[in-house]
Amino acid sequence: MKNKFLTIIAILLAFIAGVELSLIIFGDNSKNKANITGTDNSVLYNSCSNCMSGTTVIENGGIKETVKKIYDSVVMIKNYRNTTLTGSGSGFVYKVDDNYGYIMTNQHVIEDSTKLTVVMASNEEVEGTLLGGDKYLDIAVVRIPVSKVISVAKIGTSENLELGETVVAIGTPVGENYYNTITGGYISGLNRKVTVSVETKSDWVQDVIQVDASINPGNSGGALVNVNGEVIGITSMKLINSSIEGMGFAIKIDDAMKHIDSLEKGENIKRPYLGITHANVNDYYVLNNYGISIDKSIEYGIAVISVEADSTADKVGLKAGDVITKIDGEKVSNIAHLRYLLYKHSVGETIKITYVRGTSEKTIDVELTQNRE
Repeated sequence: MKNKFLTIIAILLAFIAGVELSLIIFGDNSKNKANITGTDNSVLYNSCSNCMSGTTVIENGGIKETVKKIYDSVVMIKNYRNTTLTGSGSGFVYKVDDNYGYIMTNQHVIEDSTKLTVVMASNEEVEGTLLGGDKYLDIAVVRIPVSKVISVAKIGTSENLELGETVVAIGTPVGENYYNTITGGYISGLNRKVTVSVETKSDWVQDVIQVDASINPGNSGGALVNVNGEVIGITSMKLINSSIEGMGFAIKIDDAMKHIDSLEKGENIKRPYLGITHANVNDYYVLNNYGISIDKSIEYGIAVISVEADSTADKVGLKAGDVITKIDGEKVSNIAHLRYLLYKHSVGETIKITYVRGTSEKTIDVELTQNRE
C-alpha cells in the first residue's frame, strides 16, 4: 500500500514538472506575441518572443487577406476582331477619376483588337476603350466608366524586392471558366534579362521578376502582388518547354508606372534614337551582303551598316564598319541588348558609347535624341 501511494505521488510530481517545463520552453503565447501586420493593420502572422528560435504561429490566413485586397480590382479582358473573339487576358484597375476607371494590361493582350470587353469580378461585362499601349514595354491602358469599378488596386514598388518573398498572381488562365485564378509562390529571380520578339526581326530585352507561381496563357496582364496586396508586377510570360516547370515572369510595376501618363494620353513613349542600321558581329551573311568587314579580334558588339544623315550617330562621327561594343561600360551582346541599354535612358540624357574602328577602340559622349517613329 505504501509503495502504491509513493508511485502515485511520483507520477503527480512528474506531471507538474512537465507542465512547468512546457511553460518555460514555449512561453505564454497570449502575452508574448509580436504582431506583424499588413498596411491596414490586419494580422498576417504572429511570432512569440519567448518561443524557441524560429517558432512562428500562422494566424488569420495571411494569403486570404492578401487576396481580399486585390481580387475585386482584377479583371478579364476579351479581344475581338470585328465580331470574332480572338483571345483573352487579364488586367487590373490601378486608378480612377471622376469619370473613368483605368485598367493596366499587356499590349499583346489587346493587340489588333477592334473591340474590347472587360469582365468584372461581379461577372458584369463592360465595353472598354483602348487609350494607348507600347509594344516594347508590353503595357497598355484600357478605360471603363468609373461607375463599373468595384475596387482599385494599390500600387506598390518593385524596388528592394528580395529573393524568397511570397507573391500572389491573379488572372484568368485559359478562359472565362477559370476567371481570376489565384496562384501563389515566391520571387525566385531578380533582374532577369529575357529576350522577347515584339515584331518581325525586332527583338527586345525585358528586365523582369522571375516567380515560381503558375503563369498560364490568359494570365497575361494580371497582377503580381506582395503579401500586403500591393501590385509589384504585371504577369507577362512563361518559359514553355517540356523540361521546364515553374518559371514565370512579371514586368516590374515601376517600369510601367514611369510611362503610364503617356499611355493614358495615347502618346508614343519617347525613346532614344541613334540613326543607324546594324547587324550582330556574328551575322556574317548580312555583313558580307553589305560589304562590311570586321576584324577577327572583335568577339562581340553591333556592326554599323549605315548611318542616317543628320542623325545622332552621324553628328558624333559613327561610320559604316564601326562596331559598337559598350554602352556606359556595359558590353553590348546583340541588337536586342543594344535596344535595352539605350531604352533605359530618356531623350536628352548623355551616354558613353565605346566602339571599334578597324582595331582602334574609342569612347565618345552621345546626347540622345528622340526616335523617328
